[in-house]
Amino acid sequence: MSRPNRFYDVRRFGPVQVGSYRNRRGLEKHTAACTAPRCGFSADYTDRSAAELAARTHRCT
Repeated sequence: MSRPNRFYDVRRFGPVQVGSYRNRRGLEKHTAACTAPRCGFSADYTDRSAAELAARTHRCT
């Protein structure tokens, strides 16, 4: 039985939220996801700085 991801250190950059979690192997990952309606942007990164850069530069279409 898999356990759900537990996000920590969640921060908001405009409409995009960046959160960190540990995957099944115990490695730290970072997700950037846009919360705007009908946007659908989300991406996983191995570096927190990459996720924050994606959040700062994201523009909804």
